[in-house]
Amino acid sequence: MSPIRLSVALALAWGSSISLAADPDQAIRQSLKSLDADLPIEAIAESPMTGIFQVQLKGGRQLYTSADGQFLIQGYLFQVKDGKALNLTEMEESRSVAKEINAIPAQEMVVFAPKEPKTHITVFTDTDCGYCQKLHSEVPELNRLGVEVRYVAFPRQGLNSPAAKELASVWCAKDRQAAMNLAKTRQDVPEADCDNPVAKQYELGRMIGVNGTPSIVLANGKMIPGYQPAPQLAEIALESNN
Repeated sequence: MSPIRLSVALALAWGSSISLAADPDQAIRQSLKSLDADLPIEAIAESPMTGIFQVQLKGGRQLYTSADGQFLIQGYLFQVKDGKALNLTEMEESRSVAKEINAIPAQEMVVFAPKEPKTHITVFTDTDCGYCQKLHSEVPELNRLGVEVRYVAFPRQGLNSPAAKELASVWCAKDRQAAMNLAKTRQDVPEADCDNPVAKQYELGRMIGVNGTPSIVLANGKMIPGYQPAPQLAEIALESNN
C-alpha cells in the first residue's frame, strides 16, 4: 500500500473510532444485535466502574460491556465501600424487578391482606406444588405479622398443563380467595373460563428468572426462591422496607 493510501486508511479508521467512541449506546446495541440473541435492551448507561457500561435487559438482568461493545461481561459487579463489598448488580436487578412486579394491577392478582399491611410479598404460585400449599397454610400468620400476600400465576409445567387450567379457573372465579383456598387444600376448583392474566404472568415470571414455585418477590424486588416459614419470611419481608 502506498504512503498516501495508508494515510487515507488510517484517517478513516481513526475517524470511525472517534465516531464509535462518541456514541457507545449505538456501538453496544449494534454489537449485541450481531450476536443474534434475544437480548431485549431496556437501557444502556455508564456503570460506576470507569470505562464499563451497564446494559439493563427487560426483566432486570444486567450485562456489562466496553464502550465499543466488543467486550462483554456477565456476572456481578461489586463495590468495596467502608470495608464491605456491595453487590451493585444485584441491587440494580432488584430495582428493575420491583418496577415490573409492583406495576401489576391489584385486580390481576389474588390478594390476601391484613387490615393494616406493613409490607407485601408477591408469590409466583402453582396449584399442585406441595411447598406452595404449605406456604398458603401460613398466609393467616403472615397477615397477622403485617405481610400482604399477592399471588400471581406460574404453572411450572407450562401453559398447556392441568395446573394452568386450574389456575385460570381460580382467576376466573367470582371469589378468587375462596377458589385459591380450594386449590391449595387439594379440593376441586369449579371450572371457569374468562379473559385472564395467567399466560401474561407466566411469561413475566420466566422473564425475571422464575424457574420454580413458590418464588417470592419482596417489595424491594429481591427474589427468594422456595418456601420460607412464616416468621422467618415476615422478618425478611419487613426488613426489605428499610
